[in-house]
Amino acid sequence: MIDSAGLDCQCRDRLDDALARFAKLEHRRVQREHLARARQDRERIAAILTFLQDIDELAANESDPSVYMELALLFDEVIATADDGARSLRQLATLPQQR
Repeated sequence: MIDSAGLDCQCRDRLDDALARFAKLEHRRVQREHLARARQDRERIAAILTFLQDIDELAANESDPSVYMELALLFDEVIATADDGARSLRQLATLPQQR
């Protein structure tokens, strides 16, 4: 559509430069977003690990078996969150490098 607009050379060059700057800014935004997500996932895992410390106070003959299920769910959450963090970092790694 822009190609068919019949812009003069100077206007076309300015538009190309503006579009290139925008693309570069958008690329950086996406990079920062992936890294921020991975950091959030790390923080979430750290918080979950705090709750998992309760496992040190459990006995093998705990009278309430639901305690084991709750802790198992925390381990499941660590797995899911770690998977999300890894996905964000892989996506960041596959983005083309720009300066």
